[in-house]
Amino acid sequence: MSKARRISRRTVLRGLGTAISLPLLDAMTPAIGLAADEKKMAPTRMAFVYLPNGMHMPDWTPAAVGGDFELPYILEPLKPVKDRLLVLSGLAQDHGRPHGDGPGDHARALSSFLTGQQARKTHGADIKVGVSVDQVAARNVGQRTRFPSIELGCDRGSQAGNCDSGYSCSYSTNISWRTETTPQAKEIDPKLAFERLFSGGAGGAEARTKRDRYEKSILDLVLEDAHQLQSRLGVKDRRKLDEYLNSVRELELRISSAGRNPAEPVPNYQVPTGIPADYAEHIRLMYDLMALAFQGDITRVSTFVVANEGSNRAYPFINVPDGHHDLSHHGGNPEKQAKIREINRFHVTQFLHFLEKLQGISEGEHTLLDNSMIVYGSGIGDGNAHNHDNLPILLAGRGGGTIASGRHLRYEKETPLNNLYLSMLDRMDSSVESLGDSTGRLESLL
Repeated sequence: MSKARRISRRTVLRGLGTAISLPLLDAMTPAIGLAADEKKMAPTRMAFVYLPNGMHMPDWTPAAVGGDFELPYILEPLKPVKDRLLVLSGLAQDHGRPHGDGPGDHARALSSFLTGQQARKTHGADIKVGVSVDQVAARNVGQRTRFPSIELGCDRGSQAGNCDSGYSCSYSTNISWRTETTPQAKEIDPKLAFERLFSGGAGGAEARTKRDRYEKSILDLVLEDAHQLQSRLGVKDRRKLDEYLNSVRELELRISSAGRNPAEPVPNYQVPTGIPADYAEHIRLMYDLMALAFQGDITRVSTFVVANEGSNRAYPFINVPDGHHDLSHHGGNPEKQAKIREINRFHVTQFLHFLEKLQGISEGEHTLLDNSMIVYGSGIGDGNAHNHDNLPILLAGRGGGTIASGRHLRYEKETPLNNLYLSMLDRMDSSVESLGDSTGRLESLL
């Protein structure tokens, strides 16, 4: 007879200054009517992944519409999860455009991407744009998790200075806006993000310092609590818990190792302490942190700015030593366009790592990817044209079974991107009448 007993969805493993949330276990669902209740117990998650400088659209956009389409060169790495993708063409973010404000497309692209609002052109303290979709969701479902939302990135943020033709640096480096004048700063250090997610509770910084002094792992601190919990679980749940804790341990070791081996500083670019020298590893660590946060129901809402808008990062590790932003102004030069598409494909390959991680995590009869909605894209279409229509947008996941994926959908020109966000908010129990320049819900997702 099974020793498994019902436990609360809010159960955590506790240790010195540490609290580790748990994945969804069978023991968290009622024994009677399991199938119906299980669906309710698996929450829907929402994430937004941003790429700067647009895409090389000819190698991004599928030729065919509907389910019978081929992934073009940039999206080709996503073939293993094609049936969990929607490629959405024709969507626009009108407030990325000047509307009389002159140059500054990069600042407007990022600041309008999740808000659908026009950024006030200033490089002073009087910044203003609008509340972003992630923060609308965080206000409604954030009380159900330890963190209403998490904000991650790979490039440092800034709340001051002139970064783009008279626009504050806050517009070019922040995607998430808690209020129309308050951006949510992103964390770019994987170690600090890990500490924030898994080192909660009493003790705080003092406990973290003590653990570091004795080189204690977070899991070492909760081991006794974990053993007590496992004695209450069935075989399947014990295996699921082991897999989750092993993932936490593996990520902790990778972050520790990355911080101990910094590379030589790149000219004019100071590599922050604790951040991997390997950019691809930095991206993957941030994706893994998001996956663990979703798996443990630490948060249900996240943003990830892979690189700040206007980034001129070079990519010598894929044989592209040129700056990204410089290349995006390709002027029709085939050689520059070829390099741009390699940068785009590199980023898509890292995104695949995230999606496969989510797909590999079971939640009842479904997967974490099935229960998620992940937007991937840019607020600029073609980097040379600086256009803000026909944006490169993917939607990964099935939104808890409410999205029919595996298709390329082409919408009427100038369809607001925010219409997609309204549809996503509905699936997060966070419905609003409008957001930014939305005109209604996005059709054909079902």
